[in-house]
Amino acid sequence: MISATIARKVVSSICQASLRPAVGTVISRGYRGDAPEPTMIEIPLPPWQERMGESLEIKKKRLLYESRKRGMLENCILLSLFAKQYLNTMSEAQLRQYDRLINEPSNDWDIYYWATEAQPTPDVYQGEVMNMLKEFAKNKDMEQRLDAPNLEYLDKSS
Repeated sequence: MISATIARKVVSSICQASLRPAVGTVISRGYRGDAPEPTMIEIPLPPWQERMGESLEIKKKRLLYESRKRGMLENCILLSLFAKQYLNTMSEAQLRQYDRLINEPSNDWDIYYWATEAQPTPDVYQGEVMNMLKEFAKNKDMEQRLDAPNLEYLDKSS
């Protein structure tokens, strides 16, 4: 059996050793000066194509999911709340416009800037749905929009 005095000395030496820096370990960051800019490679995306033969119910569910699962949180919140409010009442033509709007541009920031009117919307995306999205983004009712809704809101059975 170990005496209490020896146990205290062992614990004390372990605690003190953990507070000392490791010998020989030196972390430093060097200044690299004027490093060349990295070369950006642009990967071409396949062009957007309308899905022919897709039922309206399947299209709505797909667009709902695609509205929610964006590359950036700002669009995830904006588009999923927009979809929650408008997707069920959109006409077939409006659904096509929305599909093209959220799936053709390769940069989510473009969609966000157009919706918030920080940048002008290209003519190809102008239309009824873009106008609805711009109005929705203004948030005139001052709703608290901090998080995207659950994905179940289109499923009538839940």
